[in-house]
Amino acid sequence: MTADIPTILATSASFQRGRRGNFDIQPGRIHHFAAELANATKAPKICVLTQATGDPDARIGAFYSAFAGTKFTVSHLQLFPMPNIEDIRAHLLAQDVIWVDGGSVANLCAVWRVHGLDEILHEAWQAGVVMSGVSAGSICWHQGGSTDSFGLRLRGFTDGLGWLPYSNGVHYDAEEQRRPKMHELIGNGTLGDGFATDDGAGLVYRGTSLEEVVSDREGPRGYELKRAADGSVAETPLPTRVLPEYPN
Repeated sequence: MTADIPTILATSASFQRGRRGNFDIQPGRIHHFAAELANATKAPKICVLTQATGDPDARIGAFYSAFAGTKFTVSHLQLFPMPNIEDIRAHLLAQDVIWVDGGSVANLCAVWRVHGLDEILHEAWQAGVVMSGVSAGSICWHQGGSTDSFGLRLRGFTDGLGWLPYSNGVHYDAEEQRRPKMHELIGNGTLGDGFATDDGAGLVYRGTSLEEVVSDREGPRGYELKRAADGSVAETPLPTRVLPEYPN
């Protein structure tokens, strides 16, 4: 199945973590919601993209482990050291959900463009495959945002895919630099007006319009960020719907 209209779920939410380390994970509410957006709640096909961290085998393996025994059918597309799929276009167009993992958004977008993946993903988005992801996998669909792609000190990233004509701030409540850096970048005109998400929250875009904000638990929120004529930035908390628990 596919979404009724082009849909993007851009988040600071991810997998449900267990107590046995970073690779002890299960699908989060956000993944089930992505399948719901794709009208594929019974047997959703999800393809994971991990170019933002260089396609590490251990991380890819953890995703297969996470989805094992669930209703999801998982696959992955890696580009390092070479594509693991012969017909990338056909594979991605056959998915219900594309999930883009976090890491370096600058590297992510650069590698996608070298391989022409940006054009294939755009076609899949227009065809109703739900584009989704966390952190770098959220910023990438937008004009840009704040990033640690270039070092520990956050900098502005302005070379996103730009399908969504907004800036995007991730980890808004969880990392000390995030909120002030987004205000600075929007205030000085480096970035345009946009939206931000606390850890656990996600933005649902239908076409290029924000439809709603969701979260995987009580507390996290989304925000609208708008520059005023004097360069100050108004931050408006947005109504945020808590997603229900879903059976795996």
